[in-house]
Amino acid sequence: MTPIAFASPGEIEACLPRVVEHLLSGGLLAYPTETVYGLGSTARVDDVRSLGRLKGRRPGKPFLLLVSDRQMAEAQGLAFSDGANALARAFWPGPLTLVLQGGRLPDDLRGPEGGIAVRWTSHRGIARLVAALGQPLTSTSANLPGQPPAPGADAIMRDFAAAVKQGQLLVLDGGVLGNSPSSTIVDCTQSPPRLVREGAITLAELRRAAGALAP
Repeated sequence: MTPIAFASPGEIEACLPRVVEHLLSGGLLAYPTETVYGLGSTARVDDVRSLGRLKGRRPGKPFLLLVSDRQMAEAQGLAFSDGANALARAFWPGPLTLVLQGGRLPDDLRGPEGGIAVRWTSHRGIARLVAALGQPLTSTSANLPGQPPAPGADAIMRDFAAAVKQGQLLVLDGGVLGNSPSSTIVDCTQSPPRLVREGAITLAELRRAAGALAP
């Protein structure tokens, strides 16, 4: 099986029906984002656990969710605090992951603070895919434990060859990504928000945009 071309608008639109059907049938997906290549599934419990096994992820470490707009996050029952509102207005869509309270989602997605991490992706192709799917897409970096994120589809095909061969994993080829940092993660389940990981957006940028409502 070869990767699915996912670069031009035409390529993206052409593959959407196949990819959506695969995900809704419990399949897993490797795909480009605005930061690094990711692995994902629907947010259903069985699919999330299947993704965890593929990734070799330790139990209790949750995945984040990608949404196609803020309304999709709110439709899942996720609550935006004042800090989350300010940060989302400034940096969404983009490489900022917010940990939010609430949500009608599996506990497998919750971190130790009880929140769920979510990002409105600025990758146009993936935003279009998530919109077509009609629900959030889980996300974790596409790499084996202890290895750096795969730079492109070829590396993913190599590292996860068994899952690809079995038809469990579809790989979208969006080209080779540069050395982009991962998304910045901010925990908005507390006040003031807490910086979990500084990534593509710096702490200084967060503070310039949101002032006292930033971490």
